[in-house]
Amino acid sequence: MAEIEAGTPVITRVAAILRAVGRERGGATTTAIARSTDIPRATAHRMLTALAEQGLIDREPATGLWFLGPEIYLLGSVSTSRYDAAPVADDLLRGLADDTGESAFLSARRGWETVCVSAVEGSFPLRSHVLYPGSRFPLGIASAGLVVLAHLPDSESDEHLQRSALEKEWGAAHSRAGIEERLRRTRIDGYSLNPGLLVEGSWGIGAAVFDALGQPQWALSLTGVQARMAGERTAHLGETLLRAAHELTRRLRRGDR
Repeated sequence: MAEIEAGTPVITRVAAILRAVGRERGGATTTAIARSTDIPRATAHRMLTALAEQGLIDREPATGLWFLGPEIYLLGSVSTSRYDAAPVADDLLRGLADDTGESAFLSARRGWETVCVSAVEGSFPLRSHVLYPGSRFPLGIASAGLVVLAHLPDSESDEHLQRSALEKEWGAAHSRAGIEERLRRTRIDGYSLNPGLLVEGSWGIGAAVFDALGQPQWALSLTGVQARMAGERTAHLGETLLRAAHELTRRLRRGDR
């Protein structure tokens, strides 16, 4: 394991592997995991095998694909009471989907990313498929990440934008200047808007949800096609989201579980 000790710390690579496996709901190959984590394939295989021995990773014999293991589920169930806002938000997500016809989502902040943790599909037959449970985006990307970043202190958002180089991975629309303009607009409106910047024609609107310390730790969002979310309806959907986000914030601060 000398190559690991000489470079990135082992624990950092383990975390990267677990996240990479978790992103692939249909399972992931060793090669794909190695490529997405920038870890040599032989090293990635050894680490995956070791994680499987501990129950943190599972491998399907027939296909050789890797999945998150049973220990991840057990550990996650223990932490649910502290971090899981999904049960508290369930009726709010269903209400948003029923009232608007669009798909509704709850995302949680995890470090400098947001992770989609819950979803309810809307009744309108045309849908956006950018978000789904388990999908991750850096802060500043997609409506959830944008609205969370907008409510962080300027020093923290500046630090994130300076070191992240989001434009390189996500395209010219996510230049620092472009994101900062959307942050400015979000702070004025209270809600964020992603006007098809990830997938053409697929729009998203987000509203932040705060913990007891006033920190933006979650976001509610609606996604749909441009024809249904642009124009005058944008503000209506944004206001609807803000009311739901305010209610979820109130419940979480009150300790509803």
